[in-house]
Amino acid sequence: MSEIAGPAAAALASLCPDDVIFLQSLPKAEIHAHLNGSIPIKTILELAQQYSPSSAQTTEVADTIEKLRSGVILNDIFDFFSLMPAIYALTSTPEAVATVTRGVLQSFLNPTGDDAELNSPQCTYLELRTTPRMTAHMTRERYLTVVLDEIEMYPATQATLIVSVDRRMSDLDVEECISLAIKMKNRGRRVVGIDVCGDPRSGDMQSFTQHLSRAKSAGLGLTVHIAEVCSNTTEDSLALLSCRPDRLGHATFLSDELKALFFEDIPQPGTECDSLSESALKDIEAMIKQAESPNNARPNGQYKPCMEICLSSNLLCKTVASLDAHHIRYYLKNNHPVVICTDDALFFRTSCLGEYSLLLAQPPLGLGLSRDDVTRIARMGMDAAFLIPRD
Repeated sequence: MSEIAGPAAAALASLCPDDVIFLQSLPKAEIHAHLNGSIPIKTILELAQQYSPSSAQTTEVADTIEKLRSGVILNDIFDFFSLMPAIYALTSTPEAVATVTRGVLQSFLNPTGDDAELNSPQCTYLELRTTPRMTAHMTRERYLTVVLDEIEMYPATQATLIVSVDRRMSDLDVEECISLAIKMKNRGRRVVGIDVCGDPRSGDMQSFTQHLSRAKSAGLGLTVHIAEVCSNTTEDSLALLSCRPDRLGHATFLSDELKALFFEDIPQPGTECDSLSESALKDIEAMIKQAESPNNARPNGQYKPCMEICLSSNLLCKTVASLDAHHIRYYLKNNHPVVICTDDALFFRTSCLGEYSLLLAQPPLGLGLSRDDVTRIARMGMDAAFLIPRD
């Protein structure tokens, strides 16, 4: 794992050695890590040396690598997506996909150093996620097979795969990816869930729901990136929530009305859902009725999806202004399950240890939580793993 930087590094540097050892000793689940966003920089550089496409692509790849070396600066979340084409160019063959998957698995699950006290893996359990890609060199099925071959070199209690579908995909592409995930699962391959990801400005999520429901019926876990940006509409979030995802990614701008309607939480004093207008609630309820889907009925105290929280990602993409303003505070105050994740360690220069340091470090570098609170959060993450069979 390359050295961390930014908010996570500052939080980690502020901790005493005993606190660092405490964090390293915690059993941790990393269940929101994108394969192509978590590639070690060393592996990227190795692939770049073997890369020889057109001059235009070479320039794009070189520019992106230089940004990664010096540290990516994002003006907003959408700058992040402009970095991905160069990564995809480097990973367009089965051999390259195998190389990066191996590198990512090692960075999370293998010991990280020679010192006995620092020789612990980043996490205990990893759910790696990736979107099956079709290139001139491989089909989507071949892509998934290559990734799974590497994942299955580790015990099932350590590494599994979530198949992602991109919001920009056509209906046929989404159907193909879901079908591949189900087929792989039924063959005994280590596919445990489905994810919805991609540019949050894209796609009609209502058209995804039939495919997501089919995945859930096949016994796959479901996690969705939801309300990542303030421009995401209530209709967009409502379509995703109608499928009852087991986990929600980011949910940075999930409205108070939707929380009140869908979640089991009984808001505590001082949290933002204390006072909701009756008219706003009625508007959301009207949308639910208009959808005319039995899945949309409010579960009344039965729905408490684990929230996948990526602190460095949110800070560096500027979707939250500060840790003090971060939405994790609402979920902790309301005893709602959360899990701490890295998201895209390559771009955000972070690690599992760095993200957990942001919990323990004192403000303004961290949230200033107690060791008991951090232990509880780590346990919630392990409990949210899709390794547990879905009903």
